[in-house]
Amino acid sequence: MNLPSLAQFKALLAGFFAFSGRDREVEAGRVLRAERDVILPVRGAALLALTYFFFAARWFDVASTPREEAVVRIIGMFVAYALIQITYAVVLFRWTRPSPRFVEGGVFVTGLLDGLMLAALTITTGGFGSILFWLFLVLIVHHTVCIPAAAPQIGVNLLCTLFYLMAGLLDLSLFQLEAAKMAEQGILLPETSTSEISTDPLVLRIAVLLLTTACCFGVQALVVRQRKIQEEAQEFAVRQEQLSTAGRISAEIAHRLKNPLSIITNAAFVLQRQMKDAPAQAQLSIIREEVERSDQILTELMGYARLSEGRVERLSVAEELDSAIEQVFPPAAKFDVEVRRSYAPDLPSLLMQRGQFSEIFVNLLQNAREAMHGKGLVEVVAQHGPGHSVVVTVTDTGPGISPEKFHQVFESYYTTKEKGSGLGLAIVKHNTEIYGGTVQLDSDLGRGACFTLQFPARTLLSTAQ
Repeated sequence: MNLPSLAQFKALLAGFFAFSGRDREVEAGRVLRAERDVILPVRGAALLALTYFFFAARWFDVASTPREEAVVRIIGMFVAYALIQITYAVVLFRWTRPSPRFVEGGVFVTGLLDGLMLAALTITTGGFGSILFWLFLVLIVHHTVCIPAAAPQIGVNLLCTLFYLMAGLLDLSLFQLEAAKMAEQGILLPETSTSEISTDPLVLRIAVLLLTTACCFGVQALVVRQRKIQEEAQEFAVRQEQLSTAGRISAEIAHRLKNPLSIITNAAFVLQRQMKDAPAQAQLSIIREEVERSDQILTELMGYARLSEGRVERLSVAEELDSAIEQVFPPAAKFDVEVRRSYAPDLPSLLMQRGQFSEIFVNLLQNAREAMHGKGLVEVVAQHGPGHSVVVTVTDTGPGISPEKFHQVFESYYTTKEKGSGLGLAIVKHNTEIYGGTVQLDSDLGRGACFTLQFPARTLLSTAQ
């Protein structure tokens, strides 16, 4: 059995929690609601309890032992911690729509501060044997819920485990200092050894923290994966329904209009043969030509009706682009054309019919090859777009297109080539827009052409909220 490489394993992990565009905004909104409605009230209650614990007990009045001196330092740390948390809470409540970056950073930083503060309190409540150990488990669960990205989530949880370990070791050091001071004063210590008092639960508790970190990550990975599967199933249904609707409408329009057009054509033909008046015959010729043109458009609509017969699939943008390039520029043909490819990592899959997606780029690449007469440079770039979309640009070094012709090149049967059908760019536009995408052309005479296509990877997100 072939084991996955390190790169494949990292890509798999990244795929679990790869949020971008609208996905990232949705996650940030969920985290923000959890922080405002649940975490901040709980944190506020904890701050009040700690304030009473530190100041009502007046720990800072007498600091005669190393442990009491450490508690005084912890009180100073608590004051700074409280000021930061209060400031963070005020910003969250006053800033109605903070950016996803601020929410992610704020949760990460406050999570670290919570871990540090909890570790400091552990020193005052028994070190490795402290009852506050169980709050570290609660903190790990909180980070799992509020930090969806894998790397920062695991990182902050491991750091909290490290804080607990350091707090326990510091508590052990303070115990040893107190023991040494008591020995100097001639005070006898209990027979129980230092290691028995402080380090017995260490290995077990560290193992529990690490296991909780791993389990929480695994459970969240499964939840996220299941949610994505459900969303993708809904997306499949929406895309398939869009295509079926377009096909039904096209077929119905074509069917209803073709018969009347045939009658008009036959009547015009009969009249044209019977009439001797030249001007009248010319007008009838115009009628027949326009009817014939309308019939061609209806034939095209009937071709679009085949959309309902196809099947929407999950397409890898990089693989499909490579396939289109291989079709248009097969290595055996040895075209004198350099094809440069640049694909961003972790591009979202597109839910489309494979044949229609292929038609888009085969037509664009064929146009580029023919415009350059088989010699030049073609650059294909795929990258992340706004709103959880994919943006693909196809650029060539051909003669370019005059700006005044931009609106014409996408029309059916318009062509500047001797043997062109005039349908290539019309198909590109139709096959892109049927999925909610857009096509833009940027060109000028003498400097090539650049086609920019944007495909929404998800339509459900764009209609939400």
